[in-house]
Amino acid sequence: MAATKEVSQTVASATPATTPAVPAEVGARRNEKVGNVVSTKMQKTIVVEVEMRKAHPKYKRIVKSNKKFYAHDEQNSARVGDVVRIRESRPLSKLKRWSLEEIVRRSSLGQLEDAAPKAV
Repeated sequence: MAATKEVSQTVASATPATTPAVPAEVGARRNEKVGNVVSTKMQKTIVVEVEMRKAHPKYKRIVKSNKKFYAHDEQNSARVGDVVRIRESRPLSKLKRWSLEEIVRRSSLGQLEDAAPKAV
C-alpha cells in the first residue's frame, strides 16, 4: 500500500505542471463594484458611491450603508450621476485603489449640463 501511495503523490504533483496555472482572463480575481458617480472635480479621478444593503444580524431588517471609493478615470469620460462599474487595482495614490471598468448607464443630468453651455 505504501508504494501505491507514493505513486499517486508523484502523479498528483506532475499534473499541475501540465495544466496552465494562469486563468484565461487576466485580473479575474479582482473585486468589482457598481455605484453612482458623485464627483468628477478632480483630474482623471471620480468618486463613486456604492450602496450596500445588508440584513441586520439580530433584527433581520435590511440596512443600507453607503461608501465612497476613489477611482481612476483615464479619459475623464464619466459624469456626475452615471452608474459605473469599478475594479480593484494597485494603489495609484493615497486614496485611489480602484479604476473605472465601464459606464453601465449614462445620466440624463450630464446631457443637460453639456447642452447648456452650447446654448449660451
